[in-house]
Amino acid sequence: MAEIELNMAVYDRIVGGLYDAALDSRRWGTALEALRELFTANFVTLILRVPDVTDVGLMISVGELPGGIGGKVVYHTYQHTTTPFVNQPADKVFTVEDLMSEAEWRQSAYYQHWCEPHGVFHVMGADIATPEAGKLRFRLTRPEGALPFNEQERRLCQTLIPHLRRALQVHNLLDRSESLGTLYSKAIGRLSVATIVLDETGRVLDQNLIAQEILDSGDGLKLVGGRLEATYPSDNRGLQQLIRNAFSRQGGERLVPAEAISISRPSGQVNLGVVVEAVPSSEWAEGKGQPAAIVYIRDAAGKSLASTTVAKQLFNLTPAETALAMELANGLSLEEAAEALNIRRNTARAHLRSIFSKTGVRRQTELVRIMLNSVAPLSHR
Repeated sequence: MAEIELNMAVYDRIVGGLYDAALDSRRWGTALEALRELFTANFVTLILRVPDVTDVGLMISVGELPGGIGGKVVYHTYQHTTTPFVNQPADKVFTVEDLMSEAEWRQSAYYQHWCEPHGVFHVMGADIATPEAGKLRFRLTRPEGALPFNEQERRLCQTLIPHLRRALQVHNLLDRSESLGTLYSKAIGRLSVATIVLDETGRVLDQNLIAQEILDSGDGLKLVGGRLEATYPSDNRGLQQLIRNAFSRQGGERLVPAEAISISRPSGQVNLGVVVEAVPSSEWAEGKGQPAAIVYIRDAAGKSLASTTVAKQLFNLTPAETALAMELANGLSLEEAAEALNIRRNTARAHLRSIFSKTGVRRQTELVRIMLNSVAPLSHR
């Protein structure tokens, strides 16, 4: 710290900003703007993805951007395949002066086409090696009238490189985890499974769209003061007991297995099936507001969300055959399906015989089973 002559409070603000950005992408603008101020730069840029034959790449910048929006993070396509700053040693800070003379820099096409029009003359940067994202390019720039980057600023930049690398790595790992979580959540939703996440007080932390529809209908389940309750007192007592069981512990471990209950509906429709299960958590993640239990709900009266296009592709059905198969999968009889599709019963029977031939089943119940158990519900409708 003495060598780079940086105030500890400033250092803490810079490093803290980088790790805040790792946790929240919206804070990258604040983190990069703090670096721009520290180095009195007119631009600070992160090149996240270098272009290839099929891609234009991606970079984010803050600085004195056109339109008077300085300090705001802006995402750009990165098309500068002619940059002279290629094949630099990983994690080593460099400046333009390390690579070429001033005359060569001024004569380069990259400077004339990209840098000079935007007031960029002095450049300092580093190619940061990450375990999984390859090299990320970090660049600081100043206009021609400003002082060039000196040796102390080079050391300061070198000191911050490890933190920048870790922040980007954490950001990538969290982004991947969030993306996978979103995919799994969508898959559950497409299977018409409602999910509600509860904390240790029983308060709802999260719910998917299927759960929201069930709760909005108020037909068997509802939210009261942010907590899940059943409509009828006897059902509610059973539901609350299952939730308490999921929170129970012994020796620091949740040993109670998933439990189920059938919830009656005022509408008279088939009862809702509910399963309550404890959410495993690390001891490090204890505390209020942590997921503690998850509630799965199936509405047996709900219609299948299977994609007709995918069902058609899976079983090589015609559009008319697919429509009939979907109605049968939703619980209609052959006569009811024919009426719903506005076709004759004999036409429906002919379609059904063709469907049996193509799917290899012999009974309508088998057809419903393979339709519901196929991958059709997992695709976009």
